[in-house]
Amino acid sequence: MSAKRAYHHGDLRASLIAASFDLLAEFGLQRFSVAAVARRLEVSSAAPYRHFADRGHLLAAVSAVAAHDLNAAIVAAADAAGADPADRLAAAAGAYVRYVMRTGAGLPVIYAAELSRIPDEARREQTRALMETMLDLAGETGTRNHHDTVLLVEATIAVAHGYAALLSDGFFARRVDDIADRAAEAARALTVPLSP
Repeated sequence: MSAKRAYHHGDLRASLIAASFDLLAEFGLQRFSVAAVARRLEVSSAAPYRHFADRGHLLAAVSAVAAHDLNAAIVAAADAAGADPADRLAAAAGAYVRYVMRTGAGLPVIYAAELSRIPDEARREQTRALMETMLDLAGETGTRNHHDTVLLVEATIAVAHGYAALLSDGFFARRVDDIADRAAEAARALTVPLSP
């Protein structure tokens, strides 16, 4: 790698993480590799290993950034939705669809099974904060207990991720914002009280 190319990238660690998001958005987690990220940046295949021991460590860094950024997007969407707790939780579903379509880094990336073996407290702190936000939003809707709150979070995530996955797979021939709005509507329906 030439000195000019190395200088061009400046902070290679940050560039590797940014390029990882691009690759995830284009090709998904299954085709994600350190070599592909290096090719994208036009650096040597050895260059990323100065910052990340392997694919898992690079993915862990991406996971931490994704969890932080998704959490911020959810909080902003919930705040913009107003005071109604059901609207705030529904907005989280829409924010998830928009984030995944922009970055390719949904929950399968953030909570990738392979990351459980990597000791990374900074990543874990970000993923915990993301789930705490979701639990708080669900709890504010008036769930009866923690179990029901967890179930509501799971259902909201399933709805949001389902819409994002179907959109990614080409099932929907609509704009991202339209599908994000549909995901929010579907998530909003989850908070409608059932008859006793």
